[in-house]
Amino acid sequence: MFYSLVCVSSPPNANAQFWQNLVAHVQKKIEHETESRVNRRTDNAVDGALDTVEGGAEEAVSNKGNTTAKQDGNTGKVTADNGAEKPEANVAKVEWAKFDFVPGDEVIFEDGPSIDEENGEFPSRWDLYKGNVEIAEVDGQPVIIYLSEAEIVPYLKKSKGDYLPEIFTVEFDAYFSANNYNDRYYVYSYDKKNQSRGGQPLTIYVNRMHFEDSEMDYPGKERGNRDKVGGWRHISIAFTKGKLKAYLDDTRLVNIPHYEKNPSGITITADQHDGTQKFIKNIRIAKGGVKYYDRFLSEGKIIVNGIRFDVNKATIKPESNGAINKIFKLMQKYPDVKFSVEGHTDGDGDDGRNLQLSELRAKAVVNRLVSLGIDADRLEFRGWGESKPINSNDTPEGKTNNRRVEFVKL
Repeated sequence: MFYSLVCVSSPPNANAQFWQNLVAHVQKKIEHETESRVNRRTDNAVDGALDTVEGGAEEAVSNKGNTTAKQDGNTGKVTADNGAEKPEANVAKVEWAKFDFVPGDEVIFEDGPSIDEENGEFPSRWDLYKGNVEIAEVDGQPVIIYLSEAEIVPYLKKSKGDYLPEIFTVEFDAYFSANNYNDRYYVYSYDKKNQSRGGQPLTIYVNRMHFEDSEMDYPGKERGNRDKVGGWRHISIAFTKGKLKAYLDDTRLVNIPHYEKNPSGITITADQHDGTQKFIKNIRIAKGGVKYYDRFLSEGKIIVNGIRFDVNKATIKPESNGAINKIFKLMQKYPDVKFSVEGHTDGDGDDGRNLQLSELRAKAVVNRLVSLGIDADRLEFRGWGESKPINSNDTPEGKTNNRRVEFVKL
C-alpha cells in the first residue's frame, strides 16, 4: 500500500513553529502506521508459509511408510514418491449429464504416459511413423509433446495385423493453443507404419470435428476451429460393428450409421505451425462388451472401468458420466434393482490407503447416483482396495483394468 503526505505550509507568524511541529508529528505517525501495517502483513505471510510447511510435514509424518514425500512448489500439495494412492474427499460437481459415451470393458492399450517416463525421451509405448515426439511435463503431469507434424502408432507386438475388435473405443486428451486458427489433430483408423492404407482420418479442431461427410461445431461456439482460451479437450470415439460416433468433451459431433471400412489400427497425428503447442495424454483403446443389463442378468454384477477419478483422489472425472448415466437409466427402468457399489484399485502404493481410497470412490459414485434421483436405500458401498485384481499389475493395461468400480446385485 502506498501513502502520500500532504504538506501544509506554515503561516508567516508566531505560530509557524506550531505548524512545523504538527506536520512533523503527522508525518512521523504516518510512517509509524505504515511500518506497523507492513510488519503485520509480513507476519501474516510468514504464518501462512509456516502453516503450509507444517501441514506438509504432518502429512509426510502420517505417511511414514513411504520412502520419501515431495511438496509441489506451486500448490504445496504433498505426494508420496512411491505412487501410493492417498484418499481425499469427493468434491465433484454433476457434469456432462447427457454424455452417453461408455468405454469398452477391457483396456487393450493404455498410456498416461507413466510418471516413470524420462523427459526428453521418445515415449516407450509408441512407435514413430514420421516426425518427432518426446515426453514432457505440463502442470506436473507427463505428456506426449509433438515437436513437428508427427505421426505415432501404438507399439504392439502384432501391429501388422488387425488389432481392433468389432466393438472398441478410443479416448485421449488433446491440448489446443489459445487463439490459434485451424489447430488440429487427426486420428486414422489404421496403423500407418505397419498396415495398408485405410480410410480418411477423424479431424479434431478445438471446437469442431470432421469425418468424411459429417462435420459439426461444438454447441455455443461461434467458430469451431478457433478458441480464445484453448486448453485441454477430451476426445472419445466409439465403433460398434460399422457404427462410428465421436465426441468432443461432453457432446457427440460425429455420428456415422454405416461406416463401410474396417478399422484395423490407430495413428494419432498433430499438425505443427506457428509455434503452437501440441500435447496428448491419457490414451486408451478398449474392447467393447455386453450391455449392462445383460451382464447384470448373466453375471449378477456389472464391471465398469469407465468411471475414473483424479489421481489419488475420490473426485469423479467428467468423462465418467457416460457410464454413470447408463447405470442411472438402468436403475430407473428397473426399480427393483439394488446394487452394492464396490471400488477396486491397482497394486501400487500402500495397502491400507488403497483400501480407504477404494471405499471413498465407491461412496462418491453412490452419492452421484443419489444426486441424480436414485433412492439411497437401493445402494450400498464398500472398498476392496487391491485385494481382488482381475488382471496382472505388471502392465499398464492390467493396472487400468484393476482400477474399476463394480455394481454387484443385492
